[in-house]
Amino acid sequence: MPQNADIARALYAALAAGDREALAALLHPAFQGHAAEGMPFGIGGPHDGPEAMRRNVWGRIARNFEARVEPEHFIQLENGRLLVTGRYRGQGQGGAELDAAFIHVIGFADGQIASLDQHTDTHRWHQAAAPAPTVTLDIAEGIAVLRLNRPAKGNAINEQVTVDLLDAANRLAEAPGLRAVLITGNGPHFTLGGDLDFFAGTSAEELPNRLRRMIDRYHLAMERLMALDAPIVAAIRGGAGGGGLGLLYVADITIASDTAQFVLGYGRLGLTSDGGSTWFLPRLVGMQRARELFLLNTRFGADEALAFGLVTRVCPDAALEAEAAAMVSRLAAGPTRAFGGIRRLLRQSFETGLPDQLRAEVDTIVEVSRTADAREGIAAFAAKRSPGFRGT
Repeated sequence: MPQNADIARALYAALAAGDREALAALLHPAFQGHAAEGMPFGIGGPHDGPEAMRRNVWGRIARNFEARVEPEHFIQLENGRLLVTGRYRGQGQGGAELDAAFIHVIGFADGQIASLDQHTDTHRWHQAAAPAPTVTLDIAEGIAVLRLNRPAKGNAINEQVTVDLLDAANRLAEAPGLRAVLITGNGPHFTLGGDLDFFAGTSAEELPNRLRRMIDRYHLAMERLMALDAPIVAAIRGGAGGGGLGLLYVADITIASDTAQFVLGYGRLGLTSDGGSTWFLPRLVGMQRARELFLLNTRFGADEALAFGLVTRVCPDAALEAEAAAMVSRLAAGPTRAFGGIRRLLRQSFETGLPDQLRAEVDTIVEVSRTADAREGIAAFAAKRSPGFRGT
């Protein structure tokens, strides 16, 4: 094998190991590098000298990607240079996959690498560099799974979360054939509430307006979720706090892992509440308990949350996903339009006098009686068989 190919292989091995000493020995003092134009993070273009290449190309790649270079073919060119083809593989910091072909043209002088021209599919690099969505939404066979997706930050809610959450809520409102929704979080926590980095990193002058925009979006997302016909299950593990509790309030059934810990936390920040806590908590746990939780910043576990009426049931942490999935599947098999009517009637009952609520019950049952599911439910009852609801 030609010596130049051995030197090139040593370069790729040094890059894989992050071996600065080996790189220093391999690169010629007059080294000239050129990365593909259009690479993200200012990586593309010419780089004069070994240090510039290490800092501005390989260093930036290491900071923003978990990438490895996989050379496949080494082709000796007539002018003494070496052409290497292969692939970059790995992922961006947001978790998006990187798989990009490359062509490297390497020049040599005095037994060292004197030049490196890198050509690659920059579009693939930009796709991998895109930040992970802070909220993911997957819908399959009428069941939607909405996950908060900032596990490294405890799924804390910042401005981007509220943007992504409102988008997800709008998509759910528009989704045809939606039968049930699961709300949960990726990682060890459901959500720790508001992102403290957001508060600490915003000037006193900017904070009020930024808070208003952020919370307006969050509250609108809550309203959209509450207005769905499809029933909602929330699955909670780890920390659940502050405004993030709003995602419990929109759920019809809340299943908590035995690891779950709840806290409002506003008093510690010198703030009042958002996420509907002043409306929902007195109705769920009683006014006296709500005052205690707000004023004393009381932290409580899953069993206490169950006793207070904040969650529906508690299960072992290892069983949470399976328990939640089974519950969502059970609800998805039910009469979706009827469930939607029940959700609306229950939600309005706290503000509606008895005569108005009775009229609303009449109007709703008459409306739902026109659905195919109502006809199926009545027929199945008369035939003493299980109904096969279709959500229509």
